[in-house]
Amino acid sequence: MIFGTWNLGFQKISERLRKGFDNMRKKQLTYIFLFFLFSVFLFTGCAHRPVAPSQAVSEDMQSDQNRQSATTETGQIPLDPDIIEDKSDEDFFEEEFEEAKVEVADPLSPWNRAMFHFNDKLYFWAVKPLARGYKAVAPEFFRTGVKNFFRNITTPIRLVNCILQAKGKAATVEFSRFIVNTTIGVLGFGSPADKYPKLAPPDTEDLGQTLGNYGLGNGFYLVWPIFGPSTLRDSIGRVGDFFLDPVSYVEPTEASMGIRAFDMVNNTSFRIGDYESLKKSAIDPYTAFRDVYLQVRENKIKK
Repeated sequence: MIFGTWNLGFQKISERLRKGFDNMRKKQLTYIFLFFLFSVFLFTGCAHRPVAPSQAVSEDMQSDQNRQSATTETGQIPLDPDIIEDKSDEDFFEEEFEEAKVEVADPLSPWNRAMFHFNDKLYFWAVKPLARGYKAVAPEFFRTGVKNFFRNITTPIRLVNCILQAKGKAATVEFSRFIVNTTIGVLGFGSPADKYPKLAPPDTEDLGQTLGNYGLGNGFYLVWPIFGPSTLRDSIGRVGDFFLDPVSYVEPTEASMGIRAFDMVNNTSFRIGDYESLKKSAIDPYTAFRDVYLQVRENKIKK
């Protein structure tokens, strides 16, 4: 009897120790991964490649010389001044667009392209069929409620990053929306805060944008399996946002992963066709999605 009691107690202690060691290993792996990304970022630095002013001036001078020589050789009458002015306006906008284009180093292009194709197949073979089936059986009000719920519980990510960026008004709106939607909106499934113009949802903030706001460069371009396009800076930010997301603390880990998968399928049910349209219109889908992602992220940081 005594030995049986000791054996039972020993098993409970062993179980608790095992769980403790598992949790320690998970935290250690997370910290090691974060340290690795940060170290690589320090060695690579910012990889922006702005357009050199001297190069732009030389190109303009060359184009002017070409136009003058063409007019002299052919003896043609110069174009109407209004047409010339319109043409100069077009060139101005084209130059502005080129200068605004964000260029980030892509040293891991083979890996990134492989992950892009992996995510592409994952979307067409798994995510899209699931989203279409889910959309067929789940009414829109239900899917909207789920979308509102997940946006509400991820308020800490946006709220903390608004505070870190000294966006006091946006932080106040985020906190107010959380209180209103959690109480009146029944745990966030409803969004009664949308009825008040002063509580209109502000721009979404994350730690990657906060680091960019502090002047940290992109580093280099990355594509992660499942998570999609990113940069070294945004990858570090994603790790930080992980600890601010309440879903990250759901036990066991399988349940947390299932919740995130359900959220992804639910969001995809509202956007079926968007990915296909952009991919179809692009000559090189990988380059197109990379440029769009970088430009969107840059615009968010500037706001």
